[in-house]
Amino acid sequence: MAEMHIGDALKGFIRKSNLKNGIRAVQIEEVWGKLMGKTIAKYTEKVQIINKKLFIHTNIGPLKNELQFQKPQIIARVNELFGEEVITEVIIQ
Repeated sequence: MAEMHIGDALKGFIRKSNLKNGIRAVQIEEVWGKLMGKTIAKYTEKVQIINKKLFIHTNIGPLKNELQFQKPQIIARVNELFGEEVITEVIIQ
């Protein structure tokens, strides 16, 4: 049996299991402030990834409007950050 580092084994396991999507969903909450800036993060109540869709929850009307215009940039930033296609659509609620 070949030797493998524990980190490599875990990465392989995550890649092959359904845990990858759950981990990405948690990671997006952690990096949202860095990705979009402190002001947007401050007024965003919740950020979720479900089935390659990024759900952004906010009650601030002007922010919703601004995020509508930034959808393509948000998709590009998130996918670039993770190094793969994590989301294909942004839904603002």
